[in-house]
Amino acid sequence: MICRRVVVVAWTAIVVAVPVWLIATGCTGSPSVVALLTSGIGIAVVIAFGVAFESSPLRARELAVIALLGTVSALLRVPFAAIPSLQPSTYLVICSGYVFGPVAGFMVGALTALVSNFFLGHGPWTLFQMVGWGLAGATAPVLRRLSVRTPVLVAFGVLWGVLFGLIVNVWTWVAFVYPLTLGTFMVTWLNSIWFDLIHAVGNGFFLALLGVRTVRVLERYHCRFNWVRLGG
Repeated sequence: MICRRVVVVAWTAIVVAVPVWLIATGCTGSPSVVALLTSGIGIAVVIAFGVAFESSPLRARELAVIALLGTVSALLRVPFAAIPSLQPSTYLVICSGYVFGPVAGFMVGALTALVSNFFLGHGPWTLFQMVGWGLAGATAPVLRRLSVRTPVLVAFGVLWGVLFGLIVNVWTWVAFVYPLTLGTFMVTWLNSIWFDLIHAVGNGFFLALLGVRTVRVLERYHCRFNWVRLGG
């Protein structure tokens, strides 16, 4: 039931995104309207996972584990702030989603951005970081179809280093670029490609070094708490 709710809202967001994209690429709407609608899509995704999380039958200790993972992930980000886009927190978000399911994974990712930005600075980018990290955690359970292997985790982490950059660049595009076209979006993304590559390489490094071990540790907690995977 939880998974179905998330899927419904996700498809709703996609349906809303289509006219937004048409407006943007056709230059038929003002940038402020596109920015508003784009932010609305991000908020809808966050709310969808929040509702799914709130309606799930979690116990206090399970909530504590999610809060702890989100806090640890946020704190991992802070010491590396001096190195642009090196995000060790992404590896923990992916491992959390892999073990505990898509809803829990999304919440760990969303908490990562929300908590860490109290130290690093909040702004319109926070919403898109929440969506980016949240979706990285929410999609990680697809890897359960494969055995837990370092190359698989590394490839997934590298992929999400690039996808995270694409998602976060949306706010830069709608806030500072005109006209809003596919071409200007590609230029915006290409201007940050080096930062995205650093993120991707960092994800691969941390997942290669700690990914399998972290998954094993979290799985032991999963079994100990008799955790039900949310939406998995």
